[in-house]
Amino acid sequence: MRITQVESIILLEQFHIVKVHTDEGLTGIGEISPMKAAVTHAIVEHALAPLLVGEDPGDIERLWRRMYTKPYKLGPMGAQLEAIAGIDIALWDLLGKAANLPVYALTGGKYRAGMKVYASSMSRSMSPQEEAERAVSFQEQGYHGYKIHSSTPWMHDDGFDQTIATVAAVRAAVGDDFPILVDVNNAYYEHTAIRIARELEAYGVWHFEEPLAAHDYAAYARLADAVDIPIAAGEQEYTSWQFRDLITQGRVDILQPDVIKCGGITEFRKIAVLADVHTKPITVHNTQQTIGTSAHAHLWVSTPSCVYPQEYNIEHNPVLDDVPIWTNPLVPVDGVITPWDLPGLGVELDEDAVARLRSN
Repeated sequence: MRITQVESIILLEQFHIVKVHTDEGLTGIGEISPMKAAVTHAIVEHALAPLLVGEDPGDIERLWRRMYTKPYKLGPMGAQLEAIAGIDIALWDLLGKAANLPVYALTGGKYRAGMKVYASSMSRSMSPQEEAERAVSFQEQGYHGYKIHSSTPWMHDDGFDQTIATVAAVRAAVGDDFPILVDVNNAYYEHTAIRIARELEAYGVWHFEEPLAAHDYAAYARLADAVDIPIAAGEQEYTSWQFRDLITQGRVDILQPDVIKCGGITEFRKIAVLADVHTKPITVHNTQQTIGTSAHAHLWVSTPSCVYPQEYNIEHNPVLDDVPIWTNPLVPVDGVITPWDLPGLGVELDEDAVARLRSN
């Protein structure tokens, strides 16, 4: 079997999926983080696809290294790794289809039956009371926690911030036993992060996510040493080498790789080995409810270090809610997502919907 085409598809000028076609009629499907679809599309089309046409799609490790090293000096972060991730996920989907096995059977088999998820609110416009009401609704639906995004990203102590007020309202509404998670998207300087962390501890917040500038590992280490609340980070780390540094230099408590960012399933598995070696748990970062969620589900059920519930974005998504791009959506049931026992990722695209939403 040989790769005949790597097809890059942008939906609604934002969502980015990849198809890897073969000469035997099998097609693998992957997803790329939608941070900047025009950029990742160009990388797929001009830098990565030419490296793969004519290759055996089963040579996943060799092809991953080829995509990483051949586009010399594109850089080890961001768009290149996100583009690699989408293609790599599609290659694993292909491998499963060729073997007539679900991806989780190829990544170690089922360590656990299903993937627990917490509800993740992406809103920054709701009042603390409105967020509290949402938290109660998702608690009643069986989600394993609620995460707020409560301040201006990268504000450096100078912007919108209602973190403590929102946490106080949510805790009063959901009681003491329902996990609250806080993500402030690199909002604070170190001294402020320490102060906020100690206030969050008093409310029993489960984890405090990315309070500091990404990659300031020395500051993360000082923060982790100064407070008891678990510090979580990793959505802006893209390789196992960066996760090594996040662990050994940043000393964070919880790792957050995102399979559609961190180089795909191939690199995620190496990050998971690092987590095991350093006895670190993984709380998967995941904001995409379609193909990305399916890929994470296969990894979550087959990866021992994925012990904590993963993120599930509960906001409206046009490719899931308005014009669904797949015929068999994978959605939470009582706070658990179970991957399909179908070949590959089990994703079945609605090609008519894809054609309607396609931007390129």
